[in-house]
Amino acid sequence: MTPDTPHHATDQASESVAAPERALRDHASLFALLDRWVERGWLRSLDRAFAAFLHREVSEASPLPLLAAALASHQLGRGHVCLDLAQTLAAPDLALSLPPEGDSLEDPPPLPSRVMAALDLAAWRAALDQPELVATGPGSTPLVLAGTAERPRLYLRRYWQHEQDIHTRISDRLESPCGNTALPRDGDTPCGSAASRRSDASANGADRRPVDPKVLRPILDTLFPPQDQFDWQKAACALAGRSRFAVITGGPGTGKTTTVVRLLALLQAQALGEGKQPLRIRLAAPTGKAAARLNESIAAQVGRLPFDKLAALLKADEASPWERSLLRENPAEALKQAVPTEVSTLHRLLGSRPDTRRFRHDRHNPLPLDVLVVDEASMVDVGMMAALLEALPPRARLVLLGDKDQLASVEAGSVLGDLCARAEGGHYTPATADWLAEATGQPLPADTLDADGQPLDQAIAMLRVSHRFTADSGIGQLASAINAEAEPAAKRRAITEALTTGFADLSHLKLRTDDERGLARLAVTGCPERFPNESTADAPPVGYRHFLSTMAEQRPADEADQDAFDDWARAVLAAHGHFQLLCALRRGPWGVEGLNERVRQALEWERLIDSQDGRQRWYPGRPVLVTKNDYGLGLMNGDIGITLDMPRPGAAHSLQRPNNAPGDDNRRLLRVAFPAGDGTERIKWVLPSRLQAVETVFAMTVHKSQGSEFTHAALVLPDAPNPILTRELIYTGITRARHWLTLVETGRGQLLDAAQRRVMRSSGSMTVTGG
Repeated sequence: MTPDTPHHATDQASESVAAPERALRDHASLFALLDRWVERGWLRSLDRAFAAFLHREVSEASPLPLLAAALASHQLGRGHVCLDLAQTLAAPDLALSLPPEGDSLEDPPPLPSRVMAALDLAAWRAALDQPELVATGPGSTPLVLAGTAERPRLYLRRYWQHEQDIHTRISDRLESPCGNTALPRDGDTPCGSAASRRSDASANGADRRPVDPKVLRPILDTLFPPQDQFDWQKAACALAGRSRFAVITGGPGTGKTTTVVRLLALLQAQALGEGKQPLRIRLAAPTGKAAARLNESIAAQVGRLPFDKLAALLKADEASPWERSLLRENPAEALKQAVPTEVSTLHRLLGSRPDTRRFRHDRHNPLPLDVLVVDEASMVDVGMMAALLEALPPRARLVLLGDKDQLASVEAGSVLGDLCARAEGGHYTPATADWLAEATGQPLPADTLDADGQPLDQAIAMLRVSHRFTADSGIGQLASAINAEAEPAAKRRAITEALTTGFADLSHLKLRTDDERGLARLAVTGCPERFPNESTADAPPVGYRHFLSTMAEQRPADEADQDAFDDWARAVLAAHGHFQLLCALRRGPWGVEGLNERVRQALEWERLIDSQDGRQRWYPGRPVLVTKNDYGLGLMNGDIGITLDMPRPGAAHSLQRPNNAPGDDNRRLLRVAFPAGDGTERIKWVLPSRLQAVETVFAMTVHKSQGSEFTHAALVLPDAPNPILTRELIYTGITRARHWLTLVETGRGQLLDAAQRRVMRSSGSMTVTGG
């Protein structure tokens, strides 16, 4: 019995099992039931503790609001922002983590469906009429009841406030026309000068003119060569160039990064061409891995921009006090330098502080920037989005970039998915269509027009042409089939057709639960023989043998040549990126824990690694995944490193002794090699003892793979149903593969069922108002 359990709870525990509905009337029975759910892993200890706290604060509160509070708290851990009461009554068992991974479901506690069998929505709403605990709007109560009478939603106050703040701040940005004046900065202009007064007036809202499409047209035509079909990238740039809030969404290979780099060039060319100072632009991503990948992509894309042609369009004002000599002497170079390539994590951008949810930058200390671009925005949770919008200066521009169909953030909320709920249809008003036609020289497709389009629709662009997955790509066909809004029978046919057509980049492998040889063969070799015509490929699909062979065969002979060891590490890291096992779960034989151990055994059997049958935690060839940001080491959550054996400092002379056997601690020292993650090819060498938050990554969850791509990805589905298996998870896993995908089904297979199940995250509407 825990300290905050009522004294008579234990005595009535058995009675609560016999009559689970007593939990709705009696506090002791309720807490006894919550204890059993916690023991089983169906509910978090935190959720039970929250209900106990409310009971201590308001002892006269009935069990029903306490149960609702525990379930609302639990939804946050499952990604929901609130508890949808009607949805919970329609499917009560889905309100808990049922079943947890590895739960045998033997001798289960009473299920919510039994506990709430006689409960109706009216009675639950009436029980929530507890002014000390629940309010229907602003206030200080711990809970907020919102929504409609038919679909009431119960929030923890902080998350209700997050939603309100997001709605309000996005609406404000949509209401404001977007002139392109940079925010004034200390030291930019002489105090009291005419330029200073113009800048101050602009900052106070004088420059609120809508963007003239005729100004954007020549820049857009320079950045985007003519096409035979409608150029959605060009349209996305134009839309993002006229609003203080914009979203660019699209699937893998649709050119999101290409589009945003050209958008940055558009904004800077517009600003410099008007004689203004360059805009302060910052780039950010939710994780270190995503930030490093965007950093590399943008650095490569910037070199392809036509800066010479853009410079010819500039008409800099000679009287402009901030017009630097570089702009006059070499406008192309000035433009290039104005386009940033450095990417930060959101936590670092906002200034995270230990032991608090607050950031250094907030509404009292806004970020010093004019434009913020956030990549992989599907991974941004509701709390982070609220903090980000709070820290933005009112006149700054926010551009969100991401795939609306990917998995949402691990934390609560699915902000990008909610914002882009109508993106597929466009819903552009005639006014937007006319403006876009003038800015881009191309009329919008008729099926994207909507006279009743909402203000938010006018700020969202969806890229629709994949440049990676063509019509003959099995990966693209399968991803489309999984993602399609279709009747179940039609969807199953489309998935089956994609799997059985014989596409050259797609393999469908079925394994029995006990098929260790089949799993080992996939992990070691990648089963290239299962891909049609793989022998004609320039580089056939591989397994983990590829990177381990690279590690063994390319190790430098000269132990004193550090540059050679850096080159070796780069080769091994690149080879490791050629193959990755992905899975849905953490526990169980087909989860991360089970697969990592089984793959380690297979590689050891092949003598590709030597962990001494698992007794050694660290060994050459062990790939590790960083699971927590470590700013001291410069490593971010999601970074992957490979354990390599390095020469021990100062011991190179001893390597000539014949009695020094390979692996002797006197001659080798294990270090983990990580890419620098800054767009360069530098290598970080880290002692294993300094890595406190890492795990072996022969297998990786699909959630952890977001923001990454692999030449050959093998997506392994478990052998039993699980609520975590959803359309979004399958789609995200499939699209991590760049060239080859092996889809692995175990047992009877779960793919077709998972493709019908969507992530349904409870939240308020993301429909926002604006002019």
